[in-house]
Amino acid sequence: MKAVICNKYGSPNNLTIGEIEKPTPVKNEVLVKIHVSTVTTGDCRIINYDWPFWFWIPGRLMFGITKPRKKIPGWELAGEIESIGSNVSNLKKGDFVFGYTEGMSFGGTNAEYKSISASRLVKINPSEINPEKAVVLPIGGGTALYLLRKAKLVPGQKVLIYGASGSVGTFAIQIAKLFGAEVTAVCSQKNHELVKSLGADKVINYAKEDFTKSGIKYDAIFDTVSKISFTKVRKSITESGVYLTVDWPLHHALLAALTGKQKLFVGMVDENINDMIYLKNLVQEGKLNPFIDKSYSLDEAVEAYKYVSTGRKRGNIVIKILE
Repeated sequence: MKAVICNKYGSPNNLTIGEIEKPTPVKNEVLVKIHVSTVTTGDCRIINYDWPFWFWIPGRLMFGITKPRKKIPGWELAGEIESIGSNVSNLKKGDFVFGYTEGMSFGGTNAEYKSISASRLVKINPSEINPEKAVVLPIGGGTALYLLRKAKLVPGQKVLIYGASGSVGTFAIQIAKLFGAEVTAVCSQKNHELVKSLGADKVINYAKEDFTKSGIKYDAIFDTVSKISFTKVRKSITESGVYLTVDWPLHHALLAALTGKQKLFVGMVDENINDMIYLKNLVQEGKLNPFIDKSYSLDEAVEAYKYVSTGRKRGNIVIKILE
């Protein structure tokens, strides 16, 4: 089968499109013929090895010392089940599904086929939800949902979303609005219309305005791109407010724990199949619109990774494996 292959760290120029052996599902797995996959910022961080200094050694132990231990990038997929393992009873051959792989290292979904645990997949009807919309739900949508739930928002509270035009950010705007929040989006000038169309009540151009100097306090500040810090923005958070981030700022978490009622929550998507079902239903009900910036073919995957590595993507990037 054809797949994107990463043989060494450095840049997307190290990626190739090659042929590898087609996988065979074990007892609890299904073999998915992938129609659509994604390119995420997380994939690019591994390929470029773009990590903070303190994470350099742990990262190498996790992903591979001198080169990626798992060579095929991609975590998300949508496609058709071609065969099932002997212990799988909830899915069958021909079912259309979406989902994401487990673990922090490459998930192997930028390929024509993937063997994956049946417990990580949600069945869909392509006539009810576009597979391109479904495939981007697990990581961007799941992360936004997981962290915003930690904030325990009530209607009328103020939320600021930093990096609002990215994958997590575009989902966070919409989910925060569904929770009844007043949303301020921070992004570049060129993305103002996009975030407004997704429901942002106010928009700040980060290049021209420092929101921390406005005197406005927010019940929650959500850094979706790991570009700010708790210490920088804590004075812009209400006394009992929360700071949400996709980063892992351990020293800031300790500071938050020691210096008051403000709370800090970190992390990525919670591995909860019910969250994917919830997000899928929101899309089908017209309450959530996954924003797709660009679509690439599998043969164009290297260009997709180059684009995401620029940090300029909007929303989500998909790879159409089967066109």
